[in-house]
Amino acid sequence: MDDTQMVVRALRASEGTAATAVINTAAAWYAEFLPPSELHVPEMTLAAWAEEARRMTWYGAFDGVDLVGVMGLEYAGDAALLRHAYVLPYRQRQGIAAMLVNHLEREIDGVETIIVGTYAANYKARASFEKAGYQLSPDSEAVLRHYYDIPEDRLQSSVTYEKHLG
Repeated sequence: MDDTQMVVRALRASEGTAATAVINTAAAWYAEFLPPSELHVPEMTLAAWAEEARRMTWYGAFDGVDLVGVMGLEYAGDAALLRHAYVLPYRQRQGIAAMLVNHLEREIDGVETIIVGTYAANYKARASFEKAGYQLSPDSEAVLRHYYDIPEDRLQSSVTYEKHLG
């Protein structure tokens, strides 16, 4: 990856279509580990993306003009949540997720804890967050119930990771 062309910045409302294309393309691999009853196709609609934008800031990783990864930053009480981390499949394992995480970590202000959730079976995301210094929460279900508003099926099949700042 040529980092000289990579830029991470907040997304504009007009970039929702490109962002949902990245999300839905990257989420297609969930079929490898989720039962069909838990798959959501599409993973995210443009309306859902806009609704999420009401409470979080969306960021995008751009290679030149091409959006190749997205992630959201949401504040929830005493913690910052990294949400909806997706990188296009052909751009995975090139440091783009790490670039997004690092950028969002620098944006965080006023809280000491960062939390990220992912599917328990999503070994790609789990390895990425562990490499970035996140530790598995002792009680992921309690963390998910406290900080997130997600469907029960997703809650039961997910774990959380935490990183403490300072």
